[in-house]
Amino acid sequence: MDFEYSDRVKKLMREVQSFLDTHLYPIEQELNDAIENGENRWAIPPQIEALKELAKEQGLWNLFLPDSELGYGLTNLEYAPLAEIMGRTRFASEIFNCSAPDTGNMEVLVRYGSDAQKSQWLTPLMNGEIRSAFAMTEPDVASSDATNIETTITRDGDHYVINGCKWYISGACDPRCKILIVMGKTDPDNENRHLQQSQILVPIDTPGVTIVRPMKVFGSDDAPEGHAEITFEDVRVPVENIILGEGRGFEIAQGRLGPGRIHHCMRLVGAAQRAFEMMCKRSEERIAFGRPLSKQGSVREDIANSFSEIEQARLLTLKAADQMDRAGNKGAKALISMIKVVAPQMACRVIDRSIQIHGAAGLSQDTFLAMAYQMARVVRLADGPDQVHMMQLGRSLAAGYAAMSK
Repeated sequence: MDFEYSDRVKKLMREVQSFLDTHLYPIEQELNDAIENGENRWAIPPQIEALKELAKEQGLWNLFLPDSELGYGLTNLEYAPLAEIMGRTRFASEIFNCSAPDTGNMEVLVRYGSDAQKSQWLTPLMNGEIRSAFAMTEPDVASSDATNIETTITRDGDHYVINGCKWYISGACDPRCKILIVMGKTDPDNENRHLQQSQILVPIDTPGVTIVRPMKVFGSDDAPEGHAEITFEDVRVPVENIILGEGRGFEIAQGRLGPGRIHHCMRLVGAAQRAFEMMCKRSEERIAFGRPLSKQGSVREDIANSFSEIEQARLLTLKAADQMDRAGNKGAKALISMIKVVAPQMACRVIDRSIQIHGAAGLSQDTFLAMAYQMARVVRLADGPDQVHMMQLGRSLAAGYAAMSK
């Protein structure tokens, strides 16, 4: 693969970086303070919507979507450095309409949605007029094994009736969230456990849909998007809301999660890079025992290890993205699993070292670090825990190399 970015990508990198430097970073702390200390923490700061309109005017919009007719037409490899830049701050991905879970939901609708579903939900999502959520995880079963899901989707004439409970549904607390993609079972008795599930579109204001509470992560409710616990009690939606057809839910989930997983990794490389730069600056400026922290051997080791680990994760992310472009998501399955394990663990280690060098300030609301660590730790569970990816990767590698040795 060619590690040199094209002139087009370099230009976009400069434009995205310039936009953040000019418009977002100067008000980043102001936005954080408005959310944490405002009268309504679940209200969207007006500056966010204004920046989204500005990004749209400048053509920095829907950069994530490879489809050139709908999105920007970048390959996964071309998008990677842009997502890395966005990962340096919590607000950037949304400003460019490139934030999860909307990106994954838009890709689902692009790939699998009917014309009517695209018209009703994909268009406003791509225009940034609404937001969405993906309701898969459940509190009572190990949802890392999607075949465990217990939510039921039962056909009743011209409607489906949905019953169940979901939690940690990211974005569902957002007042702009209008549509949920819900995964549940339409055929729980099917002998093939991977054909039991379906995915269905559920407007969040449908009777019977209840946002029970925002779930917390390390004590934070992550307002204004949040991670909701949601109950579905006899929720009725038209049959045309089913995506692709009954029994296709697992297939859709696999198609959705590949890009979503690597996008997380791209952003985490950016978050770790910012934490690393903060670590270096702090170590030069902070004096302890009569000399800068950077004179301490252990601090130098932390800096060297962090730089090496970020670069390793960055290169593996780029390789996985390149393989997705060449062989498709299925063909890049092993690399996606590898980077999904490697990047979040790397980010946790690097951000933790930066927190340590910052001392008490690293734990506070005054720096990017505590929020970044929370995000990195979440991604070790989101879209499949580390152990599941390692189990599947190990199984595939063992079988493959055993076959080669015969």
